[in-house]
Amino acid sequence: MNATTDLPRLAAALEAVAGKPILVVGDCMLDHYLMGDVGRISPEAPVPVVRVASERHTAGGAGNVARNLVALGAKPFLVSATGDDDAGRMLAAILESEGIEALLVRDRTRPTTIKTRIIAQNQQVVRVDRESDAPLADRARRGLIDALTKLAREARVIVVSDYAKGVIGRELMDALRAAIAGLDPKPLVLVDPKPANAACYAGVDLLTPNLKETLEMAGAHGLGRESGRTGVLRAGLALFKATRVKHLCVTLGPEGIALFRSPSDVTHLPTVAKRVYDVTGAGDSVMAALACGLAAGLDLLDACVLSNYCAGIAVSQVGAVAVTRQELAAALATAVAPALERWLEPSRTTSTAPDVPGVPDGSSS
Repeated sequence: MNATTDLPRLAAALEAVAGKPILVVGDCMLDHYLMGDVGRISPEAPVPVVRVASERHTAGGAGNVARNLVALGAKPFLVSATGDDDAGRMLAAILESEGIEALLVRDRTRPTTIKTRIIAQNQQVVRVDRESDAPLADRARRGLIDALTKLAREARVIVVSDYAKGVIGRELMDALRAAIAGLDPKPLVLVDPKPANAACYAGVDLLTPNLKETLEMAGAHGLGRESGRTGVLRAGLALFKATRVKHLCVTLGPEGIALFRSPSDVTHLPTVAKRVYDVTGAGDSVMAALACGLAAGLDLLDACVLSNYCAGIAVSQVGAVAVTRQELAAALATAVAPALERWLEPSRTTSTAPDVPGVPDGSSS
């Protein structure tokens, strides 16, 4: 069955998100861009020589989620960790200059993560990472958990941005669950995951992996690697069983999004991107738009449609960008509502997931 969504309602939600408090916790990093042109190949090795014309630094990872939230009109508060170094101080200054309130715990045992991207003629030539993925030192982890426990009570939505750089782990996620357990209403917890921490996400409201991450977290190598709809459904339903999350949003790159509102209710959203220059940071834009939509009162399907349009804008530009509320509203004003395809119907609930042979029981709620 195909359906469409009401785009004017999504545009109205963008106005309603103004000032909504959203807590972001996760791995924050310094994104470093060197941009220029290639005119020749190096005589020293068969590699291009990039003549740098400009350079910039931005907040990446969880910091980029916060940047997108500010641009969409929400009021984020970022909780993360950095090294006790110049890069960490630069990152703190960048966040402050962009109007992002942040609590950055300094960990002297590790460096601030820096990702340097060298771009020529709007194409990424190479990326250089300086980082540690070791868990935070005990003192830094305790400081992070103390801050998170206090701030979680004030948020409508909590975004966990996991880049597997040491901030997110079982102890922090257990502390987050304990902090919100008695709250009414309870804030929604949205997780942009990494397979290394799959065991930490049990019971969260929404998981937003890409298909590769879904396969890894579900242990889907044992289910086969079918392509297309069948492969996505098998992997998604297996992930439901593995993590017991409430909802699942699998991003499929050029194939759009598969939204699992439950193991028996799956909708496919086609991509709305007209051109793709760079996918850097697109997942952060998707998460920010999802959080804003839910904070503004949209249901999960409409929030996913909103995030799909946000991703379409993000990938049309070079580098990680913060999509603004004005850009997203303009895109919605001229867009044709996408046709949404139901891949599994709620009324057809069975223990073996109809039309997906061999999928194990995926009931999660």
